[in-house]
Amino acid sequence: MSFRREELAEAVRAHGTVVRVIVTGTKGSAPRGAGTAMLVWDGGQSGTIGGGALEFEATKRARGMLADGGTSMQLTEPLGPALGQCCGGTVALVFERFTADNLPDQGAHVFVRPIGGEKGGMPPALQRKIDAAGNTQIPPTLVNGWLAESLWQAATPVWIFGAGHVGRALANVLAPLPEFAITLIDTEAARMPAELPPGVTPLMARDMAALVKHAPKDAHHFIMTMSHGIDLEICHALLNHSFAYAGLIGSKTKWVRFHSRLEKLGHTADEITRITCPIGDPALGKEPQAIAVSIAHKLLQDRAQRESRTDIARTTGEE
Repeated sequence: MSFRREELAEAVRAHGTVVRVIVTGTKGSAPRGAGTAMLVWDGGQSGTIGGGALEFEATKRARGMLADGGTSMQLTEPLGPALGQCCGGTVALVFERFTADNLPDQGAHVFVRPIGGEKGGMPPALQRKIDAAGNTQIPPTLVNGWLAESLWQAATPVWIFGAGHVGRALANVLAPLPEFAITLIDTEAARMPAELPPGVTPLMARDMAALVKHAPKDAHHFIMTMSHGIDLEICHALLNHSFAYAGLIGSKTKWVRFHSRLEKLGHTADEITRITCPIGDPALGKEPQAIAVSIAHKLLQDRAQRESRTDIARTTGEE
């Protein structure tokens, strides 16, 4: 996970002074992993580092920093009897006080700073880790009192064609996840909800297939309109455009027919198999919400696997 500058800046604009609490490392069993963060301000908070006694204690310490003017500190918290927990692991936390004056620079790739009054320059070992990462993200890395974090990168574009029951359910499930930037597309304003959750952009278009050429090349597309004809047009347009993933809602019978029609439109079998159909896990049910949850699970799983491959490649390169 990365440092979400805009989220922090918005909290600072609204509340003036904010303490950010981040998990920088864990050992053994722990409720959340490194990179998980929450924000605490006078009278409120957002995000979670795992809930329970750990979060209660961290929130109390963050409020103490708000009261006494502390700037930053490190804390290692055992998840044992003292917190009324039996996880048996430990969690390393960093607390930092932010105002408008010490937010990370906009446009920076990595945010590096000393923690807890650490003096001296940045450790060479940390600089080597940053250099080795290049333009890829690095996990929160704490070396000799200096913390480095990648700043939040662009969210994965998700285009949902069709604001029907499943399309709306998918948008609602994905909306709370900052990893995704969701565009919900339809031809009829009557199908578009009057209110959409933050993070979902409505887009009306008479010809949805014509929008494909404007889609980011790394977008994930989900095709679930009310018309098989429109679905086919979108599939055809996608196969003439770059995309990271394309999924079509429908039965195996529908896909057999689409496969044949797409071949007649000039696409090879290998090209056509880039589109996944059916989508969702039928074992979870056919209700719109069940389909949406299974699609979201697959998206998160694929994202985690990509990040894992990046971490492995980076580690191999260092070795």
